[in-house]
Amino acid sequence: MKTPWHVWVIGVVTLLFNAGGAFDYVMTQTRNATYMAQFSEAELAYFYGFPSWVQGSWALAVWGAVLGSVLLLMRRKWAASVFAVSLIAMVVTFAHNFVLAEVKMHEVVGTEAIWFSAVIAIVALALFLYARAMARRGVLS
Repeated sequence: MKTPWHVWVIGVVTLLFNAGGAFDYVMTQTRNATYMAQFSEAELAYFYGFPSWVQGSWALAVWGAVLGSVLLLMRRKWAASVFAVSLIAMVVTFAHNFVLAEVKMHEVVGTEAIWFSAVIAIVALALFLYARAMARRGVLS
């Protein structure tokens, strides 16, 4: 089956989008001074205080999204499963950030954190649904 043009567009655009998340993850994990200078002391304390399980779910969410986009570009049906795992890990991370944490992310960063996270979650859900649909149609093998 010929690959529809939209697979390439969505694959490239989401790879760039997800690479932005990976960049943020790496800069935060390595505590890159130049990158982290944009955050207040309270925000830095919040980000650096994540428990290990949140660090792990964040890593799985970010790197799963990147891998999902790569698999989509490679036209592999595993893209849908990888996007699903990434989405679940994202939900776990957001559950910590907005529900379980003693101090909630939006209390430290501001309400824009809620909207930004909502956009990321919508994109992640859309990617999973899109990859699943492409796999069911036989575009991804």
